Amino acid sequence: MTTDVHQLDDGAWISVNDERRISVSDLWPLARQNVCDCETADFLVEGFAEVGVDHPEIQARVAGRCITCGTEGVTDWVTVGRVIDPETGEFSPVDPQGVRVPDRRHRLSRPE
Repeated sequence: MTTDVHQLDDGAWISVNDERRISVSDLWPLARQNVCDCETADFLVEGFAEVGVDHPEIQARVAGRCITCGTEGVTDWVTVGRVIDPETGEFSPVDPQGVRVPDRRHRLSRPE
């Protein structure tokens, strides 16, 4: 089964298999990130700049700001969830409170 991944509402949502699953306005702890000099950024997610699939992971480049230092920017690729079962399309988002580490490598297929 193919997993459909799309940005909706000008980057406010990520849709997985035609269901809104991940939204903006969350605060994500980001370590080893490229936006600011904070050791762990408290990153306010304001929009999804790009989304892609590195099966089984759904990843995104995320626009926002570090609320600790105020720096704004777009992250490298961050895992936002995983396809648990490709046959059924079961999806599990990453815990929004867990520390995320963006990845600079470009290895994703992009949805059309």
